[in-house]
Amino acid sequence: MKVLVGLGNPGEQYAETPHNLGFKAIDAVASALGAEWKTEKRFKALVAKATRKGEALWLVKPQTYMNLSGESVGPFLRYYGATAGDLLVLSDDCDLPAGRLRIRPSGSAGGHNGLKSLIAHLGTEAFARIRLGAGRSPEERRGLIDFVLHRFTEAEAEVAAETASVAAEAVFYWLDHGLQAAQNQFNAVRTTNNQEKL
Repeated sequence: MKVLVGLGNPGEQYAETPHNLGFKAIDAVASALGAEWKTEKRFKALVAKATRKGEALWLVKPQTYMNLSGESVGPFLRYYGATAGDLLVLSDDCDLPAGRLRIRPSGSAGGHNGLKSLIAHLGTEAFARIRLGAGRSPEERRGLIDFVLHRFTEAEAEVAAETASVAAEAVFYWLDHGLQAAQNQFNAVRTTNNQEKL
């Protein structure tokens, strides 16, 4: 069993923002699997289940708002007897250029409140994650909160959609070949040809 978690904020007003890149990516995974989201109030989440190559896959979108994501994921893992080793988390990364991915086996929250909440509730940093570049440049004048919650421009939305699609490919590559191979395949490449539009 594997548990795939996309981080974001619920609500239409947050849908097309950098902080919801994790939601975009997990939606792309669900679409590829033909999995349907269902509300699970006990986990404060939208949950979808699929089977791929004989392995059960759980997809989770916490509906707690980003900084409380662990309140959803922690109880979910405990209920199904899963561990941090079964987990793959998809989230945004403002310090990573737009259109790039960073796959890691573990690590600190790096200032990301969603990851911080997961670490607090799981009691470990040892879970795999794919971080999707949100591309906050050194010249960006908005504060971090304003940046991650701003609505995408048309060009940014196009790059975000492509990045989420490639992140979904990375998820399946990870499932088939393992984390190290996924790192080698996806960490060093640009995921979109549309970065010049930004």
